[in-house]
Amino acid sequence: MMKEQLLQRLDELRSEFEAGQKMLAGLETQQIHMKSSLLRISGAIQVLEEFLGQSPPEDQP
Repeated sequence: MMKEQLLQRLDELRSEFEAGQKMLAGLETQQIHMKSSLLRISGAIQVLEEFLGQSPPEDQP
């Protein structure tokens, strides 16, 4: 009886571990995509800032 409970708990822990690994892999993929998006946004910001810094201000009279 005790051995059956331990085997059942072992199966549960293995399942939880596998689920955790899958979740971690998904989060790592999201992190990679987010870093890529932030890099593109940063580049766009830099381009716009440089453009606005080089052109005469149109908003001021």
